[in-house]
Amino acid sequence: MEEAGAVRRPIVVPPEQGRVYVMGRIRAIFKADSDESAGRYSVSEWWLEPRTRGPWVHAHPEDHVFYVIAGTLSLRVNDDWSHVTKGTYVVIPGGTPHDFENQGSVPSGFISFNSPGGFEARMTGIAPALAIVDLRM
Repeated sequence: MEEAGAVRRPIVVPPEQGRVYVMGRIRAIFKADSDESAGRYSVSEWWLEPRTRGPWVHAHPEDHVFYVIAGTLSLRVNDDWSHVTKGTYVVIPGGTPHDFENQGSVPSGFISFNSPGGFEARMTGIAPALAIVDLRM
């Protein structure tokens, strides 16, 4: 996690910039992660094409806060599905089973704030695994 005396610096990340992971019909752009936050959090932007399945039900130790920025995100938390629109926040405590997909006809996007940082390290395994799967509904 955080090193004693770690110096964090302000950063500005322009639109479409960051560490990009293309997963077929899903694209994630990590704007800040453990390196920039001294292990405190990561922030990423996720985009799903219309009629796109998500990564299937999964859980991990990090907390998520999702903020929908475009379209409608279909979100499963535990066994309950919700359809959340632009401006909606969703808090998913670590260890909670969840999934997301875009059941609509327009792109869907959300910001994911994860705490603590570290989730981004798993993207090198997640991205190739999702890229080879047909996520069309």
